[in-house]
Amino acid sequence: MCPLIPSKQVTDMKRSNLRINGRRLQESLETMAAIGGTPGGGVHRLALSDEDKAARDLFLRWLEDLNLEISIDEMGSIFGRRAGKNNSLSPVMSGSHIDSQPKGGRFDGILGVMGPLEVLRTLDENGIETERPLTVVSWTNEEGSRFPPAMIASGVWAGALDRDWAYQRTDIQGKTFVQELERIGYRGRLPARKFPVHAYYEYHIEQGPILEREGKTIGAPKGIQCLHWYDIYLEGEANQVGPTPMEGRHDALCAASEMILKVNQLPARMGGNMVATVGEIHNHPNSRNIIPDRVHFTVDVRSWDDDLALRAWEDLQQDFHSIARERGCPIRIEETWRVGRSPFEERLVRRVLNTAEALGYSGLRMVSGAGHDASYMNQIAPTAMIFVPSIGGRSHVEVEKTTWADCEAGANVLLHCLLASADEG
Repeated sequence: MCPLIPSKQVTDMKRSNLRINGRRLQESLETMAAIGGTPGGGVHRLALSDEDKAARDLFLRWLEDLNLEISIDEMGSIFGRRAGKNNSLSPVMSGSHIDSQPKGGRFDGILGVMGPLEVLRTLDENGIETERPLTVVSWTNEEGSRFPPAMIASGVWAGALDRDWAYQRTDIQGKTFVQELERIGYRGRLPARKFPVHAYYEYHIEQGPILEREGKTIGAPKGIQCLHWYDIYLEGEANQVGPTPMEGRHDALCAASEMILKVNQLPARMGGNMVATVGEIHNHPNSRNIIPDRVHFTVDVRSWDDDLALRAWEDLQQDFHSIARERGCPIRIEETWRVGRSPFEERLVRRVLNTAEALGYSGLRMVSGAGHDASYMNQIAPTAMIFVPSIGGRSHVEVEKTTWADCEAGANVLLHCLLASADEG
């Protein structure tokens, strides 16, 4: 006669053998990728656009299928809460974003929403209960490509950004965030205000080459480097290009060009681990036979060393003012956004690595070079991220790619990390 196995042991065995449905995760991602899909295989789904609304609508239907408690806050972020055995306990949360970069990739952000959704589907079909509630969240306007800066909704929710300031952010057509939020019907009634969270996990593609180069499947960042955004406005003097001598011109674009090269040279000059980028430029009147009289460009400075980034910016400003004087082009500088580096909860980082090892996946401790909503969540709750490789290190572009096997692996790590945190008393 076979000995009876205690029910708790049976439950523990069932949980340890639990895996997400990789095929279903792939189908969810492919369905989402068709919303705003581009001919080049990417996604163009800007925040609060019609495409964003369509993807949100679909996400809500999938949350409803799981009978979750659904709420939408006044910044348009969507929360789907699965009850726990003890709903008085603070929830364990996981999520990312639905919006994309212009002609961006099909994995950036959305993997971190579809991953926890798949986890909840897996728990539901296996009848798994957790001690704490579990919440999946889709944050609004993480990219900041339409309404800068990035991570607006999570920043407001965390209390780091002002809601009314965020509401008045504009896109290049002058449309405000709040106008577009109302237009697509996603200005919720729930206050965008932080509440207790037991732990937060964000699942994401790496967006860089390190995991692929090291031959590792799972990345566990120790944190996110600081992000500093600046907007530079230059005034020149427009004139017809033919009759105007080269001497004495006040060409705003030439001044901007010299400044942009200084940005590119900045990391090498500072001698530290940092990156500096000009990613956006607006030239006026943008006619081939008129000397440019206005230029607006952006500067993005990032480093794990906050002090280094600030010193670099001070040096760069001196260069900008010197060039502006030499070119006779008055300059205006706006410090648009600053987020300090975000060291993650070491206990959760180790959990990600240990879980990967237990599931048979290779892991790597690293640093996140990209910004994520986890930066703001890290100010509220113990936080960790789970990375999977980006093929060729490419992201924010149409050719962005991660293998389906790696997507499945990362979701399995997420599943067991969420279970472990959700079963803590």
